[in-house]
Amino acid sequence: MSNFLRTVEFLCVGLWLGSDAFLSFVVAPGAFSVLARRDQAGAMVGYALGRMHFAGIFLGLLFLVVRWGRSGGALASFKSPAVLAVSLMVVLTLISQFTVSAKMALLRIQMGSIEATSTSSPLLEEFSRLHRVSVSLEGGVLLAGFAAMYWLVRELACPR
Repeated sequence: MSNFLRTVEFLCVGLWLGSDAFLSFVVAPGAFSVLARRDQAGAMVGYALGRMHFAGIFLGLLFLVVRWGRSGGALASFKSPAVLAVSLMVVLTLISQFTVSAKMALLRIQMGSIEATSTSSPLLEEFSRLHRVSVSLEGGVLLAGFAAMYWLVRELACPR
Protein backbone atom coordinates (compact mmCIF):
# COMPACT_ATOMS: atom_id res chain seq x y z
CA MET A 1 0.00 0.00 0.00
CA SER A 2 2.85 2.36 0.79
CA ASN A 3 4.24 2.02 -2.76
CA PHE A 4 0.82 2.82 -4.22
CA LEU A 5 0.48 5.93 -2.05
CA ARG A 6 4.01 7.05 -2.94
CA THR A 7 3.10 6.60 -6.62
CA VAL A 8 0.05 8.81 -6.13
CA GLU A 9 2.30 11.46 -4.55
CA PHE A 10 4.61 11.39 -7.59
CA LEU A 11 1.63 11.52 -9.96
CA CYS A 12 0.18 14.55 -8.17
CA VAL A 13 3.41 16.52 -8.41
CA GLY A 14 4.23 15.26 -11.92
CA LEU A 15 0.81 16.05 -13.37
CA TRP A 16 0.76 19.50 -11.81
CA LEU A 17 4.31 20.31 -12.83
CA GLY A 18 3.74 19.00 -16.36
CA SER A 19 0.49 20.92 -16.84
CA ASP A 20 2.08 24.14 -15.60
CA ALA A 21 5.08 23.73 -17.90
CA PHE A 22 2.85 22.84 -20.86
CA LEU A 23 0.60 25.85 -20.33
CA SER A 24 3.55 28.21 -19.83
CA PHE A 25 5.75 27.03 -22.68
CA VAL A 26 3.29 25.65 -25.26
CA VAL A 27 -0.31 26.80 -24.80
CA ALA A 28 0.26 30.48 -23.95
CA PRO A 29 2.87 31.21 -26.62
CA GLY A 30 0.88 29.16 -29.14
CA ALA A 31 -2.35 31.02 -28.44
CA PHE A 32 -0.68 34.39 -28.96
CA SER A 33 0.99 33.28 -32.19
CA VAL A 34 -1.94 31.37 -33.75
CA LEU A 35 -5.08 33.29 -32.81
CA ALA A 36 -5.90 36.41 -34.81
CA ARG A 37 -6.60 38.72 -31.86
CA ARG A 38 -4.67 39.17 -28.63
CA ASP A 39 -7.97 39.47 -26.74
CA GLN A 40 -8.94 35.99 -27.96
CA ALA A 41 -5.55 34.56 -27.02
CA GLY A 42 -5.72 36.17 -23.59
CA ALA A 43 -9.21 34.80 -23.01
CA MET A 44 -8.10 31.30 -24.02
CA VAL A 45 -5.00 31.38 -21.83
CA GLY A 46 -7.01 32.80 -18.92
CA TYR A 47 -9.55 30.00 -19.29
CA ALA A 48 -6.82 27.33 -19.40
CA LEU A 49 -4.97 28.92 -16.49
CA GLY A 50 -8.08 28.89 -14.31
CA ARG A 51 -8.69 25.20 -15.05
CA MET A 52 -5.05 24.40 -14.39
CA HIS A 53 -5.17 26.28 -11.08
CA PHE A 54 -8.17 24.28 -9.88
CA ALA A 55 -6.52 21.03 -11.00
CA GLY A 56 -3.31 22.04 -9.22
CA ILE A 57 -5.12 22.89 -6.00
CA PHE A 58 -6.89 19.52 -6.15
CA LEU A 59 -3.63 17.66 -6.86
CA GLY A 60 -1.82 19.51 -4.07
CA LEU A 61 -4.52 18.73 -1.55
CA LEU A 62 -4.66 15.11 -2.72
CA PHE A 63 -0.87 14.92 -2.26
CA LEU A 64 -1.22 16.19 1.32
CA VAL A 65 -4.04 13.73 2.13
CA VAL A 66 -2.05 10.84 0.67
CA ARG A 67 1.07 11.90 2.62
CA TRP A 68 -1.05 12.04 5.78
CA GLY A 69 -2.32 8.51 5.09
CA ARG A 70 1.09 7.14 4.16
CA SER A 71 2.67 8.53 7.32
CA GLY A 72 -0.11 7.20 9.54
CA GLY A 73 -1.08 10.75 10.49
CA ALA A 74 2.38 11.66 11.79
CA LEU A 75 2.76 15.43 11.90
CA ALA A 76 6.53 15.09 11.50
CA SER A 77 6.04 13.98 7.89
CA PHE A 78 4.51 17.40 7.16
CA LYS A 79 7.85 19.04 7.91
CA SER A 80 9.54 17.27 5.02
CA PRO A 81 10.90 19.46 2.23
CA ALA A 82 8.65 17.78 -0.37
CA VAL A 83 5.51 18.57 1.65
CA LEU A 84 6.66 22.14 2.25
CA ALA A 85 7.30 22.60 -1.49
CA VAL A 86 3.85 21.24 -2.42
CA SER A 87 2.27 23.42 0.27
CA LEU A 88 4.03 26.44 -1.23
CA MET A 89 2.68 25.46 -4.66
CA VAL A 90 -0.86 25.38 -3.26
CA VAL A 91 -0.50 28.75 -1.53
CA LEU A 92 0.99 30.45 -4.60
CA THR A 93 -1.76 28.99 -6.79
CA LEU A 94 -4.50 30.12 -4.40
CA ILE A 95 -3.08 33.66 -4.43
CA SER A 96 -2.80 33.61 -8.21
CA GLN A 97 -6.31 32.29 -8.82
CA PHE A 98 -8.34 34.12 -6.20
CA THR A 99 -6.46 37.41 -6.01
CA VAL A 100 -4.41 38.16 -9.11
CA SER A 101 -6.47 36.39 -11.79
CA ALA A 102 -9.71 37.68 -10.27
CA LYS A 103 -8.46 41.29 -10.40
CA MET A 104 -7.21 40.80 -13.96
CA ALA A 105 -10.62 39.46 -15.02
CA LEU A 106 -12.33 42.56 -13.58
CA LEU A 107 -9.90 44.83 -15.39
CA ARG A 108 -10.55 42.97 -18.66
CA ILE A 109 -14.27 43.62 -18.23
CA GLN A 110 -13.68 47.30 -17.43
CA MET A 111 -11.43 47.75 -20.48
CA GLY A 112 -13.66 45.82 -22.84
CA SER A 113 -10.68 45.12 -25.09
CA ILE A 114 -7.07 45.06 -24.04
CA GLU A 115 -6.03 45.62 -27.66
CA ALA A 116 -8.20 48.73 -27.99
CA THR A 117 -7.17 50.23 -24.64
CA SER A 118 -4.74 53.12 -24.76
CA THR A 119 -1.24 52.25 -23.57
CA SER A 120 -1.44 55.19 -21.17
CA SER A 121 -4.60 53.87 -19.51
CA PRO A 122 -4.23 53.30 -15.75
CA LEU A 123 -6.38 50.18 -16.18
CA LEU A 124 -3.95 48.71 -18.71
CA GLU A 125 -0.98 49.68 -16.53
CA GLU A 126 -2.55 47.86 -13.57
CA PHE A 127 -3.37 44.88 -15.78
CA SER A 128 0.25 44.73 -16.97
CA ARG A 129 1.51 44.91 -13.38
CA LEU A 130 -0.81 42.10 -12.33
CA HIS A 131 0.27 40.06 -15.36
CA ARG A 132 3.90 40.34 -14.19
CA VAL A 133 2.81 39.22 -10.70
CA SER A 134 0.90 36.30 -12.24
CA VAL A 135 3.95 35.22 -14.26
CA SER A 136 6.12 35.44 -11.13
CA LEU A 137 3.66 33.33 -9.14
CA GLU A 138 3.56 30.67 -11.89
CA GLY A 139 7.36 30.72 -11.97
CA GLY A 140 7.35 30.15 -8.23
CA VAL A 141 4.96 27.22 -8.64
CA LEU A 142 7.25 25.70 -11.29
CA LEU A 143 10.34 26.11 -9.12
CA ALA A 144 8.57 24.70 -6.06
CA GLY A 145 7.35 21.81 -8.23
CA PHE A 146 10.88 21.01 -9.36
CA ALA A 147 12.00 21.17 -5.72
CA ALA A 148 9.14 18.90 -4.64
CA MET A 149 10.03 16.34 -7.31
CA TYR A 150 13.69 16.46 -6.28
CA TRP A 151 12.80 15.91 -2.60
CA LEU A 152 10.41 13.08 -3.44
CA VAL A 153 13.16 11.30 -5.37
CA ARG A 154 15.61 11.97 -2.57
CA GLU A 155 13.20 10.46 -0.05
CA LEU A 156 13.28 7.25 -2.10
CA ALA A 157 17.04 7.26 -2.46
CA CYS A 158 17.82 8.20 1.14
CA PRO A 159 15.04 6.91 3.40
CA ARG A 160 15.27 7.96 7.02
